[in-house]
Amino acid sequence: MEQGDLVVRKSYGGDVLFRIAAIAGHQAVLRGADYRLLADSPWSDLRKVKDPDELGGSRQARVHATESIRHMNELRNEQLGVARMSMHPGDRRQEFFELPGKVLHLDGDGNYLNKSMQVYNQLHVPSEGVHCHESQMAPVLARLLPQINPDIVVITGHDGLLKNKDDLQHLGSYKNSLNFVQAVKVAREYERNRDSLIIVAGACQSHFEALLQSGANFASSPGRIMIHALDPVYAAVRASFTPFRETINIADVISHTISGKHGVGGIETMGKYRVGVPQLKPVNTSKNVNIV
Repeated sequence: MEQGDLVVRKSYGGDVLFRIAAIAGHQAVLRGADYRLLADSPWSDLRKVKDPDELGGSRQARVHATESIRHMNELRNEQLGVARMSMHPGDRRQEFFELPGKVLHLDGDGNYLNKSMQVYNQLHVPSEGVHCHESQMAPVLARLLPQINPDIVVITGHDGLLKNKDDLQHLGSYKNSLNFVQAVKVAREYERNRDSLIIVAGACQSHFEALLQSGANFASSPGRIMIHALDPVYAAVRASFTPFRETINIADVISHTISGKHGVGGIETMGKYRVGVPQLKPVNTSKNVNIV
């Protein structure tokens, strides 16, 4: 086995598919292939996987992801119809333009960032993606927020509970929750109003309460469970396409994430979507940035 291989942990019954991210002596650093989980394991506990479809859990995760994207597309089409009907009768014969909320997505995983940006692009969500290590997210945000001026910030990557740490309320029990909390605080210092800047933060097993208390609108994970790579994206898309006069339906957002109520939670928040006339010419507003 080598870096980049797909593996499972034998001691856990092969329940989660990982990719070997790094090698340190007899230990391997693992990143979830479907879930935003960071773990480590001795080589002796790993089994290489050639076909991910041989794992029922991995196959099911991809099915759920496809269903989540399908639902986002349905909501997107519904919003177009609602926007058209909401126009003044004298304006309905004109072609209107949309102003969905702009997303700045910071991700500690380059593969997940690419998948997330594909979804934003598919749904025509104006977005900018940045790949950087979780420990660098706070200073990166401090630099980028004034430049990009987003409506929605996604702060995610990999996380997980450390071995032999049973105090779930202590940030020191988590691999990256403290990094996420520090990034949320930077974003909230930039804009204190939770309706002006919507923050979606966290990954697998993250400290949900600390993230909300730091200023996040949506966060993971209330039940300290694994969340799917696209769950933060789903929350961001719903924020982007909920009209600015309406609150985002939290219960509906949670019910359509892949991990559900134990994976994602949040607070009442106003949406970011607006329409206008006449029609504007389309521009390319999405790009990825890698920060080493």
